[in-house]
Amino acid sequence: MYWFLLIVAGLFEVAFAFCLGKAKYVTGSIHLFWMFGFLVCLAISMTLLYKVTQEIPIGTAYAVWTGIGVVGTVLLGIFFFKEPATFWRLFFLSTLVISIVGLKIVSN
Repeated sequence: MYWFLLIVAGLFEVAFAFCLGKAKYVTGSIHLFWMFGFLVCLAISMTLLYKVTQEIPIGTAYAVWTGIGVVGTVLLGIFFFKEPATFWRLFFLSTLVISIVGLKIVSN
């Protein structure tokens, strides 16, 4: 259950990064909408991360949470914000995924 919550927390980290990215390109009341979404996603992500660290070691939980956020944010950047998808970017992103899976495997 805690690993599932950690994944959800990581996805909310991706969501708050996405909201920041969208807020960068808009103005007026739409900007406030995206900033509100950022704050909501941030609160949910942090709350879930706190809950998860009650069971999973903080070093593992934080690394996995951050890794999910990094991978998700890079992929969102590529698909929604037209960031480059170069070989080396994708190569190092894949090594990060392998490291996250490795942390999961060696954790209790």
